[in-house]
Amino acid sequence: MKYSTLEVKYEGLIAHVVLNRPEAMNSMNPVFWTEFPAAVRAIDDEAKARVIIVSSTGKHFSAGMDLAVFLNMKEDFKGDPSRRAERMRRTVKMLQDSFTAIEEARMPVIGAVQGGAIGGAVDLLSACDMRYCTNDAFFSIKETQLGMTADVGTLQRLPKLIPIGMVKELAYTGRNFGAQEAQQLGFVNDVFESQDAMLEAVTKVAGQIAANSPLAVSGTKTMINYAVEHSVSESLDYMATWQAGMFHMEDVFTAMESQKAQQQPEFPPLHGAVKQMKS
Repeated sequence: MKYSTLEVKYEGLIAHVVLNRPEAMNSMNPVFWTEFPAAVRAIDDEAKARVIIVSSTGKHFSAGMDLAVFLNMKEDFKGDPSRRAERMRRTVKMLQDSFTAIEEARMPVIGAVQGGAIGGAVDLLSACDMRYCTNDAFFSIKETQLGMTADVGTLQRLPKLIPIGMVKELAYTGRNFGAQEAQQLGFVNDVFESQDAMLEAVTKVAGQIAANSPLAVSGTKTMINYAVEHSVSESLDYMATWQAGMFHMEDVFTAMESQKAQQQPEFPPLHGAVKQMKS
């Protein structure tokens, strides 16, 4: 597919989703909210890639929600209040789904940030499995300063990533927090001198992930995400049930034989998505 707000590129088993509106600081215009989840889900459905890297072009990762989205919403604030509210709820759910696509993808998704990541960009990054940034990067839960409550995932996901007291400080104030603070808090895994150095390192990490069994990695992502939302007992029970259906010896033997021979293992890909039943 061709997109107007982003570009999708493949490098072996790694898919790169590149936000590509640098002239607008990669702000998230109305089209973005349809294209981004479509791109992520298309990669997941195809199952050719085993890792997704989300990066961007220009000086800033993303300035967040584009003004055009707010202007469109303003037009909806007319007529019967109850129907208006019901429509608003569906709109917010649609926006939330755009980044839920990241969590639902079977393969890990890595965020690579340069410059500013504002508002909706923090929502996007909070849904990623891992985050890396350049030393000039900064982040802001900007919505509070714009007179609204962040509603696309930051307030739900960030408390599971960094200490709750810091989430509240950053959300209540809307202040910027830079690369070093983000790393100290555990929001980003590592900080780099330049975007090129960051992307080189992130691609190396992605390559290490892609070298493993895609079924094992997918199961690991599923289990970690499940454990975040459930008790240890519930998570262990789900793990046992998962393993009963998903554990097969083929990939294990492949990995063991490759280690013995000191060779890179080759695993079969996951199956693509079923879009329709065969007639």
